[in-house]
Amino acid sequence: MADLEKNKRTVIEFYDIMFNQCNPRDAIEKYAGAQYIQHNPHVADGKEEFIAYFEKMARKFPGKLVRFKRVFAEGNHVILHCHQTWPNDNDYAGIDIFRLDDDGKIVEHWDVLQVVPKKSANNNGIF
Repeated sequence: MADLEKNKRTVIEFYDIMFNQCNPRDAIEKYAGAQYIQHNPHVADGKEEFIAYFEKMARKFPGKLVRFKRVFAEGNHVILHCHQTWPNDNDYAGIDIFRLDDDGKIVEHWDVLQVVPKKSANNNGIF
């Protein structure tokens, strides 16, 4: 049985180092497994491709920030509900899904992003 709390911490720390601290290489070296499968159509498969993409995003959007709103875990999967802030661009609501291997290393990622709207038909908020 997967250690759900450990898997949650792994994914949060990975995402924080990669996104907030702008150090995707350290995140990959510390938390990724032997392979890294990417399903985001803007990011190529593989560890080096992931690193290159997020190093470019760190240069293009200094001060970008993710805030974790919710974290769910089941088996070897962790789901993050996040608020992403991209300076001089849009804020996004994101759902990121990670699969971890049996050693607790991240090996696969999916995501769905939505621009945080300026107006809403309800008062519930997006988060």
